[in-house]
Amino acid sequence: MDVTVHLAQDPEADALLGRSPLAALVGMLLDQQIPMEWAFKGPRTIADRLGADDLDAHEIAARDPESFAALLSDKPAVHRYPGSMAKRIQQLCQYLVDHYDGDAEGVWRGVDDGHELLRRLEELPGFGKQKAQIFLALLGKQLGVTPQGWREAAGSYGEPRSHRSVADITGPESLAKVRAFKQEMKAAAKTAKATKTANAKATTATTAKTAKTAKTAKKP
Repeated sequence: MDVTVHLAQDPEADALLGRSPLAALVGMLLDQQIPMEWAFKGPRTIADRLGADDLDAHEIAARDPESFAALLSDKPAVHRYPGSMAKRIQQLCQYLVDHYDGDAEGVWRGVDDGHELLRRLEELPGFGKQKAQIFLALLGKQLGVTPQGWREAAGSYGEPRSHRSVADITGPESLAKVRAFKQEMKAAAKTAKATKTANAKATTATTAKTAKTAKTAKKP
């Protein structure tokens, strides 16, 4: 794998992501509850603190959990929750060691069906369906991995120029579009939650009022 990406908006971090399958997977794992470019800069930061040019699944899986968590916690921290993310990264690396001999690219190498690749990605520790679909879209749109049916398997994230996820980030302009989309979705979810809560309260109040009326009606 040797491609040019602009996910971290940092030349050195992006260079690592473009050549290292494990770095790309780790960046995707970190992409939650922090800005996308911060997440994808994480693999480069981890490699630097390990004194290495790349990430190695065997090495990371074998490291003492406390020392690895401390490595991610050093300022600037790799993630908002460095301790829990350190654990997840080690779990991911151990899974890759157990199932792919530590070769992250083995997850998708030779896979010719998009749905099969999605299944493999969903099996990775820390990868739910949404994260697996986003990474599948990233593989197809930017990393040259295009098994048959990959767009369909990736769902809406596989749509061309959808700007729904990191899979569509190719520079500052597209980053802004993806961030705007995420903010819109967050606002919509917040509104939906508030509406649901208001409706539930209204239903409870109506039920209570009905019960009170019925109780009053029963009095002699």
